[in-house]
Parts: sequence; structure tokens; C-alpha cells
Amino acid sequence: MNAEIIIALISLIGTLGGSLGGILVSSKMTNYRLQQLENRVAEHNNFAKRMPVIEEQIKVINHRLEDLEHEN
Repeated sequence: MNAEIIIALISLIGTLGGSLGGILVSSKMTNYRLQQLENRVAEHNNFAKRMPVIEEQIKVINHRLEDLEHEN
């Protein structure tokens, strides 16, 4: 085989290896960032579920304060 063909094949293998490696790293980073985003969304959803409960507790506290103010 010619030296040029051997060099071209080695270059091809290097290029393919580098491209595949870059794709894998990029895919891992994308998956990591998606997981972090899912965690944030889950945290927000938990907060959104608790807010109505807190609002109801504030209403009860306000009514109790009004009752105490009317007693004095």
C-alpha cells in the first residue's frame, strides 16, 4: 500500500474517533443538564402543591387574629 493511503486511513480513524468521542461527551452533558432541570421542576411542583395549604393556614390565622382583636 502507498504511504498516502495508510496516512489517509489513520487520519480517517482519528477523525471518526474524535467525532464519536465528542458526540458521547456532548450527550452525557445534555443528559446531566436535563436531569438537573427535572430536579428543579420537581422541586417547584412540590412548592406549588404546598402553597394552597399555606394559604389556607394564613386564612385561619387571620380569622383568629380578627377574633382576638374583636374580643379586646
